[in-house]
Amino acid sequence: MSEVTIAVPGGVDATDGLPAGRRGWAMLTYCIGLSMSVLDGNIANTALPNIARQLHASPATSIWVVNAFLLAVAICVVPLSSLVDIIGYKRVYQAGLALFTLASVGCSLPHSLNTLVLARVFQGVGAACIWSTSAAVMRYTYPRAVLGHGIGLGGMVVFTSAAAGPSIASAILSVASWHWLFAINIPFGLLSLSLSERFLAPAEGTRHRWDLWSAVLNAATVILLIRGIDGVGNLERVSVVVAELIGALIFGFLLVRRQISLDVPMLAIDLFDRPIFALSSAASLCTFMGQGLAFVVLPFYFIDGLGFSQVWAGILLTPWPLAGGIASHVAGRLADRYPIRVLGTVGMAAMAIGLLLLATLPPHPTALQIIWRAAFGGMGFGFFGAPNNRAMVASAPRERSGGAGGISTMSRLLGQSIGVSVVAVIFSLSARGGATLHGAKLALLFGAGFSVISGIISGARQPHLQPE
Repeated sequence: MSEVTIAVPGGVDATDGLPAGRRGWAMLTYCIGLSMSVLDGNIANTALPNIARQLHASPATSIWVVNAFLLAVAICVVPLSSLVDIIGYKRVYQAGLALFTLASVGCSLPHSLNTLVLARVFQGVGAACIWSTSAAVMRYTYPRAVLGHGIGLGGMVVFTSAAAGPSIASAILSVASWHWLFAINIPFGLLSLSLSERFLAPAEGTRHRWDLWSAVLNAATVILLIRGIDGVGNLERVSVVVAELIGALIFGFLLVRRQISLDVPMLAIDLFDRPIFALSSAASLCTFMGQGLAFVVLPFYFIDGLGFSQVWAGILLTPWPLAGGIASHVAGRLADRYPIRVLGTVGMAAMAIGLLLLATLPPHPTALQIIWRAAFGGMGFGFFGAPNNRAMVASAPRERSGGAGGISTMSRLLGQSIGVSVVAVIFSLSARGGATLHGAKLALLFGAGFSVISGIISGARQPHLQPE
């Protein structure tokens, strides 16, 4: 499929990105929405005790304030990524941001847990719209020669938003109710909407048919797969877990079979014919298994295993995303000039070493001993992410950027889900459900192993497979 030249105000050809003067405004527009959606993906965690208390809900049921958001993203991101290719990323981003902002109003007003959870579902759909446009935003904003620069900047925004989430939530909760965690999104959402029409590059899309049955099969596959993975982690009844995983396998088979019959598949399996895309996707899955595992196990490790307070645990976790954000920005620039396979392998080696160093801490470590190890692991993760994402985005035709973004996001979500389940299984088997020091160290060793596998896959991307 050939690319179509699109007219941009000022007479600039948009087939290879926006002019330098507009890139900054376009990225500011997108990064406002991106940071909002990332923050709201985890900011509610901090407020769950307050929400449960004020809405008279049990801790177990209040978890749905978080789960509803994440599940909505997981179900919707692939169908919405297909819509990006059909009608253009700009329309999907604007619709998603409008929905996210409106849902934030709903989240700030509810008087019951049910209404809050429903509003969070709509927030998740809006966030899925925003995330599904990420690859297309980069391809339409940046020339191919500096594509890594834009991806690295986007990665830095994600990392810093994730790192700032607990601190922002704590600051707001210290002076206001939890409702303001969501209400604060409203002015920023309106600002990004007002900027988007003027500064985002136009993209008309390919106008092929959106397939409803593919969306239904995708939803069934994702729900059953995530339920099955979660069931493995929680050691639920074997018969139930097996039934869920078999159901996911059946629906997944039907989904793939239907994609083969489509000219432009919703689930972008056609892109796996490109070796660089297939290898980068596999490396991403393994990396997020290790990172998801680390983010779950480290708080237990610091608090239950090493005896730090909850406040200190938050402080000790912060160097990982902060170092990752800085490394992502640097690595994105390097990815435009140096082989991606080298950068990815070096990043995964650093992450593996960081996790090994954390797993072999002395019995009574100082905070400084932990901080530099966590920063080293986070630096490796960030150093891998931007070059790997550049490989995925650049290896796909620009009109298939939405499909590439959908695969990238699903690799992250599934990788994190599997990593969390690995932690749960290790804790359950090593200490009958308790987070012991031995179990935490063993889990970190598994995380290092996933990083090594990802590094090996990254190294398999031979020079002749590199995107131009």
